[in-house]
Amino acid sequence: MNALPRTPEDLVRALRAAGIRDERLLDAVRATPRADFVPAGQGAAAYRDAPVPIGQGQVTTQPSLSAMMIESLELSGGEHVLEVGTGLGFQTALLARLAADVVSVEMRPDIAAQARAHLADRGVRNVELRIGDGSGGVPDRAPYDAVLVSAAFPEVPAPLVAQLRPGGRLVQPIGPGGHEQVVCFVRRTRAPELERLRVVTAACFVRLGGRYGYPQDEERDGEDGANSP
Repeated sequence: MNALPRTPEDLVRALRAAGIRDERLLDAVRATPRADFVPAGQGAAAYRDAPVPIGQGQVTTQPSLSAMMIESLELSGGEHVLEVGTGLGFQTALLARLAADVVSVEMRPDIAAQARAHLADRGVRNVELRIGDGSGGVPDRAPYDAVLVSAAFPEVPAPLVAQLRPGGRLVQPIGPGGHEQVVCFVRRTRAPELERLRVVTAACFVRLGGRYGYPQDEERDGEDGANSP
């Protein structure tokens, strides 16, 4: 019988098994204890490659899925990144280790408050956490070198396209919520639209709510999850 995963290194091994090869990303996982970013009482599940419930019908993104999305952005360390969907901040903390700075938007104030506390406790200083509608991005901090969207919609919202710097990458689950393809896009120089680079993986995500996503009542009808099928 396998022992329960208990350390960041256990999670690193799971991510390697899932195909993650970016050593900077794996080092970020080692240096960012996921147990510090899950609800009280969920610490025993922190180093499993699985989502963790965080309340309000939400779960954290499965670590290997989050890592696939981050890896597809090909961050080198100097990027200005937009994250749509902060959750409890684990993915945000990884992005903060891999980029120059992160602007992260969370729609639910109480979840955002927990994420802010987790990031502060870990000494993460290069994140600006906003509460609001992430489907419209954060135009006053644009343009961004990379955008990561942790919720599903059938297309990339137009404001997120407009806020991505030419040459930048965007990764988002494309679909109705509950069964979609995570797709990596690039905005070519002088091109007003995104070019689809590749499908990262199939996955199940909650719906993207907001002005440029689903209305709130429709968002709640989506599947509750952020994991590989």
